[in-house]
Amino acid sequence: MAAVKRKKPVAANETTLRHLWLAGLGLAVIARREALAGAGRAAGRVEALQQRVRDLASDARSNVRGGIENVRDQVEPKVIKFSAEVEARLAPVLDKLGLKSGKPRTQRKSRKPAAKKPVSRRTARKPAARRSRKA
Repeated sequence: MAAVKRKKPVAANETTLRHLWLAGLGLAVIARREALAGAGRAAGRVEALQQRVRDLASDARSNVRGGIENVRDQVEPKVIKFSAEVEARLAPVLDKLGLKSGKPRTQRKSRKPAAKKPVSRRTARKPAARRSRKA
């Protein structure tokens, strides 16, 4: 008969192949979990960045609109004042020329376009009758 080998008792601080196998499986599970969590975190960051960009664009748009309204409020009275001054200075000149300054001038009528020749209508041609060829 063959001699039976007895296994040595494993001490608690010795590493065996089983321990390495279980550690490898644990490492694979942890790596998978962290990869999925990392992808989720990256997607969350992208969404947060998109929201921030939208908010910044909205703020910029409202700032531009506010600036335009502010400029319009400042410029409009000055344009009206300038227009009134120009009309006041031109009134005596227009009176000397015999043009009335009270009424705005009407535009001259342009020439009438030349009469167009009437377009003759053509009737649609009937397609030729199809005849089968005799061999």
